[in-house]
Formats: sequence, structure tokens, C-alpha cells
Amino acid sequence: MTVRLAVWSGPRNISTALMRAWEHRPDCAVWDEPFYAAYLHRTGLDHPGREEVVAAGETDPDAVVAQLLGPPPGGAAVFYSKQMSHHLPPGMDLGWTAALRNVLLIREPREVVASYLRSREACAPEDLGLLQQQRLAAYWADRRLDVPVLDSADFLADPQAHLRWLCRWLGIGFTPAMLRWPPGPRDSDGVWARHWYAAVWASTGFEPRRRREVTLGAAGTAVAEACRPAYEALRERRLLL
Repeated sequence: MTVRLAVWSGPRNISTALMRAWEHRPDCAVWDEPFYAAYLHRTGLDHPGREEVVAAGETDPDAVVAQLLGPPPGGAAVFYSKQMSHHLPPGMDLGWTAALRNVLLIREPREVVASYLRSREACAPEDLGLLQQQRLAAYWADRRLDVPVLDSADFLADPQAHLRWLCRWLGIGFTPAMLRWPPGPRDSDGVWARHWYAAVWASTGFEPRRRREVTLGAAGTAVAEACRPAYEALRERRLLL
């Protein structure tokens, strides 16, 4: 039986590096942001490479779900999807997510906003994914589904311990190959990678977390603080190793 792992993050987190780790397993296939094309098609947002993303991806969310639940690429034993929580349509029936092993990946909102604004001029609370992650968490909690919450700061303090825990939780073996990978792009990277993945393309593994002084203007601070209650609520139930 295929292990279908979906890690739900927001932007400017370690989500792409985490995808690299799983892709470096010989038994795993990955899918980079399956709902991105549908999200841009639905919202009309002007993201970098928007037309290319829409043209290259699936714009029907139901068709994306069918592929997530269908045969895994190459018959892989593990099918990993790197999910952005804000890409989901707001009114979408989430019943299909019960067929996946879901994980929430969070990051301190001031750090997310600061990183986001280095690439774009502005952002809104809905762009960070934390509000949508909180709604997903509530949906799964109501149905008593086991969904771990990982804080990226904790993860980067000990990637191996967290990956070992995830593998045990999934009932699969850990492999040290998950900790190191060759630099450069992958065929599995979304067509948007050239706009966002420079740091991951240069990486060969998880970099230790670097503490930085975060300075935000009034608008950025307002966005971070609007997301803080959701972050703190999720952080309260994060995995502690």
C-alpha cells in the first residue's frame, strides 16, 4: 500500500528542502505544490511566472485530488506532496485529505513576512498560509485524525531526529540519504523554481537555523500580527522531541 504523505506549509519555510529530503529516498516520488496552477487560475493573482505556471499545471482542483489519490508516479512506495495550505479553494470539501498522512509545517510569522518581502513588494495575512493551516487543523481535529505539527525552527535544530520520527510515524524505514542531496534543480521542481528556489538549488542539506534580527515596517508587522494567534495555537501542539 502506498504511503501518501502531504506536508502543508506556507511560503518561505523549509518546505522545498524537506521535499528534497524525501525525494532523495529511492522509494519516494514527490509532487511540488500540486494546487498552485489552480490557485493562480482561480484568483488571477500576478505571481512571478504566472502564465507559465498556469499553462504547465492542472487548473482543476478535483483533477489534482484524483492524481493525489491515484497511482503514484512510477509505482513509488511513498508519494510525497509539498502542499501550500493557501492554495486550496476556501470552500473545498476536505474529505479526501483523510486518505493522506498529513503534517503541518509552521514558521514564526515575522520571519515569514520578512523573507516574503525580500522577493515581493507586499503580502497579506492570507498569503502566509497560517490562517488556512489553522482551519485545516480544526477540520482534522474534529475528525480525530492524527496530524503532527512541526515548527521549522525545531526541525532545523535536529533534522535527523525529526525525519526519524516521521518515518516511524509512517511505518517506514529511515535512510541517511534523506539528510544530504546534490545541489541544483530537479525535474520535479515546479516551473516557478527559478523565481524562488535559488537557496535550495545551492544547498546540499539542511542548513542550521540562523537567528536574524527581523525588522518590519508597519504594514509587514500588521500582517505578521494578524497571523500570530493562528501560529501560537498551532505551536502549542507542535512535536517536541
